[in-house]
Amino acid sequence: MNNFKQKITILLFTILFSFQTVQAQTKFGPTPTKVQLQWHEKEFYLFIHFGPNTFTDLEWGHGSEDPNVFNPTAIDCNQWARIAKASGAKGIILTAKHHDGFSLWPSKFSKHTVRESKWMKGKGDVVKMLADACKKEGIEMGVYISPWDRNHPAYGTPEYNEIYIQTMKELLTGYGKFFELWWDGANGEGPNGKKQIYDFNRFKDSALAYQPHLVIFSDIGPHARWIGNENGIIGETNWNLLDTAGFKRGEGAPKNDTLNSGNFNGKNWIGAEADVSIRKGWFYHAEEDNTVKSGKTLFDLYLKSVGRGGNLLLNVPPNRKGLFAPQDSAALMDFKRIKDAAFKNNLFKNARILRTKNSVEIHLKEPVDINAIQLKEILSFGQRVITFEISGGNSVKLFKPIAKGTTIGHKRILTFPTQKLKYFRILIKEAKATPVLGDISGYLFSN
Repeated sequence: MNNFKQKITILLFTILFSFQTVQAQTKFGPTPTKVQLQWHEKEFYLFIHFGPNTFTDLEWGHGSEDPNVFNPTAIDCNQWARIAKASGAKGIILTAKHHDGFSLWPSKFSKHTVRESKWMKGKGDVVKMLADACKKEGIEMGVYISPWDRNHPAYGTPEYNEIYIQTMKELLTGYGKFFELWWDGANGEGPNGKKQIYDFNRFKDSALAYQPHLVIFSDIGPHARWIGNENGIIGETNWNLLDTAGFKRGEGAPKNDTLNSGNFNGKNWIGAEADVSIRKGWFYHAEEDNTVKSGKTLFDLYLKSVGRGGNLLLNVPPNRKGLFAPQDSAALMDFKRIKDAAFKNNLFKNARILRTKNSVEIHLKEPVDINAIQLKEILSFGQRVITFEISGGNSVKLFKPIAKGTTIGHKRILTFPTQKLKYFRILIKEAKATPVLGDISGYLFSN
């Protein structure tokens, strides 16, 4: 949306939702940075777990695996990027280093990397291959770099923190722009039997010095947060706000239900990212080919993540050839088909919009079959709506409730049994400040 159109939209909905004469254009509470706003707009992107675990059928490698086990026979990162783009994903986050410490690039700070494997005679670099592929397809890339390293001999000593920073530097200065850096909260023992005291403040400052535009993810951010589960489901109440003072990543994080819903009066803007795998596990295992989620299931997860104001990070693990399996690709394409069909026709496109005291009415020329309504707040002014109710009818004198909700945020999609309706009312029942909505649209989802 260009600046002119954005100003018109803001003006329109400020007028529609003015409960008082106070100007809604004043920011309220914590607000997202420009980079965080861009992150919210991405909505859906892929996670890729790939490494020795793909070949050993483990989920958490021990770090003692022979690097030669990593030997994809027909790896094609262009296939990953093509399918990601075709599915509607805006990017790919790669597990460049998982807990086993195996680096998918030839790191100078480890002896447990693709360089030590027989794959491509030690000359391979998965990070570079994927970075090139994403650039070619016009999608973005991010990296997962596990702080826990079950292989590195320095793990559990002060020296390791500097090694980890240098590891990040290699990735963040050698492969182009990344949109997200993903930190796992796991903190187990290293090969020396010791646990590491992570210096996350230095990690953060260093990463942002290398790439200032990064969104850094962890259970407490600083920019995006874990939702307290790996099921891809965000709660119906989702504040983009979180209090982090006194908390730590991993075992010292806020309770899972707090991470899922955010804090009503949280002091920091930290959006919710819902991670989930398309399969039972995170790495590819042939015996899990029959656990691939259907396109319909993926669309349901989209409604329960993006449709509740967060982002969806869907893991699609390459197989031992180094390719997305046919089952996974088919499910992604079916998801895209279902999603495109669902949002193809905005039933409110040519509606008449009327303002009332604390609500907005949508008047159509003719009744329509409808079972979904989408609302959006303009987040640059803060997240404001606490509760709302949607009602509908075929007479302006008789509205009946059809849906209700709590928070809206970047996007809220509500579904309900199909009804034929001509008039709609969105009533804001509670708000922290004058609501500023950026979109109201209606759809008919197929069953």
